[in-house]
Amino acid sequence: MALIKKKSKINRDRPTIGVTGPDRGGGVAWFFSALAVWIAGGRPVRITPASPRTADGLQGLIVGGGADVDPSTYQQDNVLDEYLARTIQQPRKNIFQRIGRFTRWLYYPALFFARKLFSRKKGWSLDRERDHLEFQLIDQAVKKKLPIMGICRGSQLLNVYFRGTLYQDINTFYLEEPNPSSIFPVKRVNLKPGSRLAGVLGVEHLRINALHHQAVKDPGKGIEIVARERNGVVQGIESVEEEYIVGVQWHPEYLPQQKDQRRLFRALVQQARQVYHQIEDDDVQEALASPRAEALEELERQEEELLMSELNKNL
Repeated sequence: MALIKKKSKINRDRPTIGVTGPDRGGGVAWFFSALAVWIAGGRPVRITPASPRTADGLQGLIVGGGADVDPSTYQQDNVLDEYLARTIQQPRKNIFQRIGRFTRWLYYPALFFARKLFSRKKGWSLDRERDHLEFQLIDQAVKKKLPIMGICRGSQLLNVYFRGTLYQDINTFYLEEPNPSSIFPVKRVNLKPGSRLAGVLGVEHLRINALHHQAVKDPGKGIEIVARERNGVVQGIESVEEEYIVGVQWHPEYLPQQKDQRRLFRALVQQARQVYHQIEDDDVQEALASPRAEALEELERQEEELLMSELNKNL
């Protein structure tokens, strides 16, 4: 007699949150994302192209960023100097405030070297299997009304899913000053008052890190831009039609010491406790067997052209 697969019971106390990532080079991002989910009250489950299945069913989804690339390939010295100047080198702070800031500052070099240790060298390739997996997981989550948070490339992929477009290279926005690509929170972002994202974070201005070269251009159907840098680069989006879909261009998982960043994970877990459906193994396998989405094919075509252009410049 054929075995009948038992559906997993929805866990209201500690909901299962899927966290996507690459097969290689995503260990540090997974650790910090899983830690953030666990602290927020959820149960993190790692999902990669090589391990697309989840035995417990997903009640929420985090579409993670790209693979961790060796930080020495992008970390500018001026970023470290700038952050140092804003932390321990402040004569107006009393000794206890300066010690506290120094302790927090030590965290970033530690994170820098951890990412360097477990990262991979920068290469010119596309992760088509991961793209397809994440696109189908987003589709499943939207259909089942699951809460979704996109981080960095995950935010971009959310916008593409809803038929939005991307800037393939945002360096043209930084003609007067360099684009600080760093795990340090050196970029200032303004949030739209009254937006869901501003409500979750509890602020309308904050400093964030940034490790990206792409950004949302035209928002997709039902997607609203709710966070920007001063120069107009999009840093946050959300759905105005779905129950809970947000995307942030920065990496909140690397800022666990900041209360407002922890709120992003807590809000996702709180929403996950209220879901009535979840993504099961058979849902995932059926979705992965479906054809690749046209929007995803177009995105990868544009990225391949950009990668070839960059490769030719370096030859």
